[in-house]
Amino acid sequence: MADELAALDATAQAALVRSGETTAAELVDAAIARVEAVNGRLNAVITPLFEQARRAATDAASGFDGPFGGVPFLMKDLMSHTAGDRYCAGMPILKELDYRPAHDTELAARFKRAGLISLGKTNTPEWGSLPTTEPLAFGATHNPWDLGRSPAGSSGGSAAAVAAGVVAMASGGDGGGSIRVPASACGIFGLKPSRGRVPCGPDHGEVWAGFAAEGVLTRTVRDTAAALDAIAGPATGDPNVAPAAARPYAAAVGADPGRLRVGVMTVAPGQLCDVDADCVVAASDAAALLAELGHHVEVAHPDALDEAAEFRRHFGAVVSSHAAADFAAWERTLGRKLQPGDIEPVDWAIVERAQARPLVRYLEAIDWIDSWRRRLCAWWERFDLLVTPTMAVPPVPLGTLVHTDADPLAGMKAAGPSIVFTSPFNASGQPAMSVPLFWNDGGLPIGTQVVAAPWREDVLLSVAAQLEAVRPWAGRRPPVWAGAPI
Repeated sequence: MADELAALDATAQAALVRSGETTAAELVDAAIARVEAVNGRLNAVITPLFEQARRAATDAASGFDGPFGGVPFLMKDLMSHTAGDRYCAGMPILKELDYRPAHDTELAARFKRAGLISLGKTNTPEWGSLPTTEPLAFGATHNPWDLGRSPAGSSGGSAAAVAAGVVAMASGGDGGGSIRVPASACGIFGLKPSRGRVPCGPDHGEVWAGFAAEGVLTRTVRDTAAALDAIAGPATGDPNVAPAAARPYAAAVGADPGRLRVGVMTVAPGQLCDVDADCVVAASDAAALLAELGHHVEVAHPDALDEAAEFRRHFGAVVSSHAAADFAAWERTLGRKLQPGDIEPVDWAIVERAQARPLVRYLEAIDWIDSWRRRLCAWWERFDLLVTPTMAVPPVPLGTLVHTDADPLAGMKAAGPSIVFTSPFNASGQPAMSVPLFWNDGGLPIGTQVVAAPWREDVLLSVAAQLEAVRPWAGRRPPVWAGAPI
């Protein structure tokens, strides 16, 4: 049965524990075996916590009474962390020092209360700066659909592990597309929650001026909905709090969303880049499927997205300023100045540029984005959903988005097509998801992004469940699969 457990989603695994058909210890041992079977090829898990997980699985005090009681899980090694466990955020210096925080983040504590048992930490690019998971500290994570390609980033380790059947659910964070883009590249489901929906304390009130949101990557819509129910809601002192949902998110799965007004956009915002034909076909196919389901679908998008060049300039100013602040914060934490080699060349270059920029530039960028957000969100007064490609390119070969000796920013400059459709909705704070409905002729997954009005995760989950019902994706298996053979 151990290998067959890989095919079950987290909801089904928890049901087995509650019914007594299996135990948390059996689930954990089976998942550890799956890590050991495929991680040599994927490099998705960089910090195993196997013995700790086994102890948690046999601890009667755990109770396993949360919605995912006894279910194996993996934590992305960025933003959220757990007390006493190694935390690196992709940084060579933290790996060298074996840095271990003294406390759980609020989100990590909520994952534990939901009954999830962490087997370890997943690979991520340093600071989540790039949409590929190839940190110098830990090496590249490989896409289970094609080991020569990137699983994207920054939640690439989590996405690869879920896609390969190692676990049914892993955590992720999304500052410019870092849940949706890896979900697209790995053929799984990824939802970025609204700004203020999931707390990021106690270390931060908000990350990247509120652009970054944390959530999960899964293979089923119901898992994501139940996870959001478990982790959503304000914590003490949160600066941004999303309005509470009218009903549990799990109730949205299978609920009729009504006939929705859907706009479709397959040209890159501001025509900043070409869109690969496969990505156009994937989004167009999803739009046609929504029309078949009875929704009103037309070619339309917010005019504000056409201000893409100006948006990119201000978005970059905000993110790089926060990188400089993170740099200074790590110097305070470690009690010494950081040196070249302590962090990667790309982030060193980003920090240097930000440090040379006057503070007023950051405030100007925030003001511009605040005004732009109002122009953007006004479109959802007439429409319910926007459909776009998740990425403008299929999963890229490893090595495409990394620095070179001559240019530390080479990877950043090449990253635009990966995040051109996703990053606007980090700045707007809207909920957005990547749905795995399409695979190209080369067998690579190509995700479709769907964006809802502010705070309407319920609409996204209802529509995702509709799409999942008529075109199921959870049974698709990549060439690198940790469970029983098909």
